Amino acid sequence: MRRHTRLRGLIALCLACLLLFPAAGCATDSPDRITLKVLASSELADMAPLLADLRRETGITLEMDHRGTVDASNELAAPGGQRRHDLAWLSSDRYYLLRAKANGLSGEKPLATSIMRSPVVIGMKRATAERLRGSAADGQITWADAADAAADGSLRFGMADPRHTNSGLAALVGVATASAGTGAALRPKDVSCERLRGFFAGHELTGDSSAGLADRFVARQDGLNALITYESELLALNSSGRLREPLEIVYPRDGMVLSDYPVLLLDPARRDAYDRLVEWLRSEPVQKRIMERTLRRPIDPGVARIDRLREPVGNALYFPDDQKVVDRLLADYGDPHRDRAARVIFLLDFSTSMRGERIERLRATFDGLAGADDSHSGKFVRFYRGESITVMRFGGRVLDERTVVYDGQRDLDRLRGLVAADDFADSTAVWSSLDHAYGTVSDLLRERPGQDVSVVLMTDGESNAGIDLDTFVRRHARLPKDVRAVRTYTIRYGEADTGELDRGARATGGRMVDAADRSLLSAFKEIRGCVH
Repeated sequence: MRRHTRLRGLIALCLACLLLFPAAGCATDSPDRITLKVLASSELADMAPLLADLRRETGITLEMDHRGTVDASNELAAPGGQRRHDLAWLSSDRYYLLRAKANGLSGEKPLATSIMRSPVVIGMKRATAERLRGSAADGQITWADAADAAADGSLRFGMADPRHTNSGLAALVGVATASAGTGAALRPKDVSCERLRGFFAGHELTGDSSAGLADRFVARQDGLNALITYESELLALNSSGRLREPLEIVYPRDGMVLSDYPVLLLDPARRDAYDRLVEWLRSEPVQKRIMERTLRRPIDPGVARIDRLREPVGNALYFPDDQKVVDRLLADYGDPHRDRAARVIFLLDFSTSMRGERIERLRATFDGLAGADDSHSGKFVRFYRGESITVMRFGGRVLDERTVVYDGQRDLDRLRGLVAADDFADSTAVWSSLDHAYGTVSDLLRERPGQDVSVVLMTDGESNAGIDLDTFVRRHARLPKDVRAVRTYTIRYGEADTGELDRGARATGGRMVDAADRSLLSAFKEIRGCVH
């Protein structure tokens, strides 16, 4: 009888423990308890309180191994990279899937379930946002407006390094997609020319994680006026009390890249635990907790948004579906700590055939590049703060050579003055003048090795003085390697020789643009987008 009483007591205890398990997890040796190793994006560190709830309510413990999303994706896409963890939880798996495909990984892609969302947006100080909004179409700020303001020095922002972080890569994809102007996923030809130099001119703060970037922004908030990162990070920063002035969240009218934070199943043997985990994460009570604690948007559209998340996200941009596109974007971005200032040498024909309407068009073109062109494309290819601009006017020889380092409006006025001269020559020495320009390039690279230099040559007539093209090509081939690497982009205008200008440009690694049947400004803008 006593044995039956003890048995009934044990059964009652077990039943009570099972009923209490979701809240308290009382069976310490329950087979339902499991630990999963998770390779996770660094910004998911803010999920720690919720993961404690997960452990209590389900018995599942996640051991989070935090990395930058791009770094984590590269590890996953490497041979054997998926065997080190049971799951991956990334801010986005799009870069990983591209990298895995490029690495030739075979088999089915891991099961993935999206958990929450947050767009990469721009946080701006109020005065900056009001100024940009005042000149923007319909009062809605675009990435092009941000690039224009960065180029003229009025937008100084922080952005995480896209070589390591998803927020930085998403921002880079967003602004590059806007610069292409197609509204579609970026293609290789859309990034064959670098159009983001003006945007990069305003990038004054970086970091290897979005959370670390926010901390650094706080320390330098007096000298910066914008921060490009996740909406959730900006909302959290605004409510932290660490900012002297809250940042206005700007959702660029031309679109943003959304992060959906998928959980990926790497070890199929963990499928049961994976299903339990994502069911818990996507349940309505937990979606509300995620929203309230992390300020990310619920994946479930039926969950009512808190006030701070009721602003519509707007247009979601496509992530590239070609690894070569992303590789090119990252290569163009390079090292954020390097000196990004470049020098462009404009070699401009001032022979008598340019007198009158043609020279007026050239001057209007330089006005446009100096900021007067308010078109979408003009904002991406304008002169930018810190850029060195050398103008060489030539006829039968180089007539004048002056350099301006753009640091403010006065410098742009000086630049306009360089092309306002009215002295013209009776002859045109195209190739002698280009040979002279490469002498200047040699001096520049001797003084500052590694400097980013390019040459743009514009002429409206055939070369009828000085050395011929064959002589230039031979001389160019004998130049030091670093000097030969500087490209010349030629613009054909008027009656200039198409074949010679094309051959001369290609001999330097550049190319020709024909402006005979279109505006000179559009030709210069195309060249500006390719100068690197």
